[in-house]
Amino acid sequence: MGLFGKKKEKIVDWSGNYKIQEKRAADNKKEKSSSGLGFLGDMANGTSSSNNISWDNDSQKSQDYVQEKKQKLTRRLLDMTSKMEDLSNQIYHLKQRIEVLEKKLRISFE
Repeated sequence: MGLFGKKKEKIVDWSGNYKIQEKRAADNKKEKSSSGLGFLGDMANGTSSSNNISWDNDSQKSQDYVQEKKQKLTRRLLDMTSKMEDLSNQIYHLKQRIEVLEKKLRISFE
C-alpha cells in the first residue's frame, strides 16, 4: 500500500539510454568482427586508435573543465569569506563607536 492509501503501479525505468548505448557498442563490435580482419582491420580503418585517442582527449578535457570549475569555486568562496570577515569587523567597530557615543551622552538602551 502506498502513502495515504494510494497504490502506485507505475515504475520509471531510467536505464533506456544506457541500453541504447550498449546496443550500439555491441553492433559496432559485430561490424568490426564481421570484416574478417580483426585487429588488422581495425588498424587499416584506423578506428580503434582514433576512438581511444578521442576518448582520452574528451576525458582529459572534462577533467580540466572540472578542475577549472573547482578552482573558480574555491576563489569565489575565499572572496566571499574575506568580504564577510571585513563586514563583521566593520559591524564590530560601529558597535564600539555607538557605545562610546552612548557613554558620552549618558544614554542606555538596555
